[in-house]
Amino acid sequence: MKRALTWVSYATIPLALYLQFFATERIVLQFIFSCLAVIPIASWIGHSTEHLAYRMGPTYGALFNATFGNFAEMVIAVFAIRAGLTDVVRASLSGSIVGNLLFVAGLAMLMGGWKRESQSFNDLAAEAQGGQLILAVASAIIPALFFRSAVSARHPELIHEVSRGTAVILLISYAAGLWFSFRTHRHRFAAANAEDELPADTWPVKKAAGILLGASVLMGIVAEGLVHAVHAAGRAWGMNEVFLGFIVLAIVGNAAEHSTAVVLAMRNQMDTALNISMQSSVQIALFVTPVLVFLSVPLGHPLDLLFTPFEILAITIAVAVFAYLCIDGETNWYEGVQLLAVYGLIAVALYFLPATPQPAPAAH
Repeated sequence: MKRALTWVSYATIPLALYLQFFATERIVLQFIFSCLAVIPIASWIGHSTEHLAYRMGPTYGALFNATFGNFAEMVIAVFAIRAGLTDVVRASLSGSIVGNLLFVAGLAMLMGGWKRESQSFNDLAAEAQGGQLILAVASAIIPALFFRSAVSARHPELIHEVSRGTAVILLISYAAGLWFSFRTHRHRFAAANAEDELPADTWPVKKAAGILLGASVLMGIVAEGLVHAVHAAGRAWGMNEVFLGFIVLAIVGNAAEHSTAVVLAMRNQMDTALNISMQSSVQIALFVTPVLVFLSVPLGHPLDLLFTPFEILAITIAVAVFAYLCIDGETNWYEGVQLLAVYGLIAVALYFLPATPQPAPAAH
């Protein structure tokens, strides 16, 4: 059954490419199959990255794995920025942070704890990454507050400089967090990091690098078609583009990581499962977002850190609820239900949220 599902997922790739290049009038089908095709391609990227990381050793391998952890979402975001869909990109970034903390962690807690009284995890890792998530909340709130003040002072264009300055600070903080986890306090994260032993089934370097390169190119092609179809799919289904970015693209871009976290939780490896959820959110907030801010400049559509009030509220609630439920270093299935319920509330509200365009910052 598992093998059959795997081959079915592989079959979505040529279908997506056919619809993208030879059946351009079927734009909604193109969006559906492009979303489905991203999942196995992202899985190939994730597996090849993981096997290359084994070869590099625990410290540099962890850094390499962390850097490419959200590669699929970054590629999708780059094509969306090039198409001028900066609102969709911001929605997908905030949706990834919220989705990882509420949907992925919640599902992992529910499935992993269903037949167990509780599951424990490394509380120091949760504390360290929780601090980085608080920084993510600040990076969403402060530029938004500044923009409101700058508008009243008739200098809205300054949001560009504030966004880039914030991006620099986020990257420095992310690098410091990696140094803390994999260097100065590496021994304290032993439960969360990979073992020093090389697994027997590790891929050769040429195979892993070749699959990573091929999957990355394929991801770029499929992502371009996916972004091209977002607007038409939203119109056909009556969904606003922010909902598609916050929920659909955020889940699709991280689907491979989501499934891995849930499977590990069911195997009673909650430490690793929660680390995937938290680290993915930290990567999005402190690495992917600031990198996209700088990449957006030559693409002609500067990405500013001007999140909507609803997105800021959703991120704040997600971080607060997740931190509160994980503060004791243990989880159970009911805590998973609570996280999923909060995610459901946000998704329902966002689905019916009217599109209210905010004033755009002035150009240079």
